[in-house]
Amino acid sequence: MQILDGKALSQRIEQKVKDEVIELKTQTGYTPGLAVILVGQDPASQAYVSMKKKACDRVGFYSVSHEMPEDISQEAIENTITMMNKNPNIDGILVQLPLPPQIDTTKILELVNPAKDVDGFHPYNVGRLVTNLDGFVPCTPLGVMELLAEYNIDVKGKNCVVVGASNIVGKPMASLLLNADATVEICHIFTDDLKKHTLNADIILVGVGVINLIKEDMVKDGAIIVDIGINRAESGKLVGDVDFANVSEKCSYITPVPGGVGPMTIAMLLSNTLKAANMNAKERG
Repeated sequence: MQILDGKALSQRIEQKVKDEVIELKTQTGYTPGLAVILVGQDPASQAYVSMKKKACDRVGFYSVSHEMPEDISQEAIENTITMMNKNPNIDGILVQLPLPPQIDTTKILELVNPAKDVDGFHPYNVGRLVTNLDGFVPCTPLGVMELLAEYNIDVKGKNCVVVGASNIVGKPMASLLLNADATVEICHIFTDDLKKHTLNADIILVGVGVINLIKEDMVKDGAIIVDIGINRAESGKLVGDVDFANVSEKCSYITPVPGGVGPMTIAMLLSNTLKAANMNAKERG
């Protein structure tokens, strides 16, 4: 069994982004900019935003956080996004999800300029992903593909089971695998007999937020396990959706939690923001 070390790879990607930012600044005087919108006091969201801010600082991005109260109005968030869309110093706009119930999340995501949609959630970018055209891809599944490539794991022709059908992880993950010529099954909360599906999988990718959902009797010998889940156990320890101790005895590769997919998500956010900045710098001439 080999660990898929997302932490080490993310550090290399971060260094590459940092070097390219220096080059971009030297050649054009342009500094990539990222704006984050955070609504409410959710501790997990606050932690993610803090990590993203620190990563931006490390690579030399300009970043700004718009922190808003839980009872914010739809109009106030829309006005902020409109302002960010028009701001030439902002290349990427990230709306930290989930948003409070009074906010129409779909409308908010659709308002972000697709050219600044570094999270890849705008329907325009979703459509380009599904049709295998260049665009912005959601950071977590993109990070998974980078991690698999780093370890020379070719998904072509492999039976891949994606557990979880969210717009943020499951669906884009399945599209990326399909674009790479994998055979893909998506399982979700209404799937009957999950084990029947996972036992046939060469690669299992799971991100649903259920501790120990994937157990050793659900995994065939030599399978590759990508644990995208992140949960806080009663002990306070961060764990994934896979029973790591037991499943790791059977598989060929596995991602740890923490230190697997999580760091790759932030690395891909940096990469997507740099991509947006390069496009903007080119447009400026």
